[in-house]
Amino acid sequence: MSSERDTYKYQVKIGKKIIYRGITKDLDRRGTEHKSRWPQSRIIQVGRRTTRERAYEWERRGGKR
Repeated sequence: MSSERDTYKYQVKIGKKIIYRGITKDLDRRGTEHKSRWPQSRIIQVGRRTTRERAYEWERRGGKR
């Protein structure tokens, strides 16, 4: 089990609506990938970087604490 805090939790929004939630180690790359699908979107970091395990837990709960 890794204890390195190298994973970002994020939301993709268009206006005030959240259209996607996810986790990544490279927030800039994922932002670019999402922009190609949803050009008017923006990516918002949720909290601080965390461990991969904690990020997976957050993602499984649907992006809820």
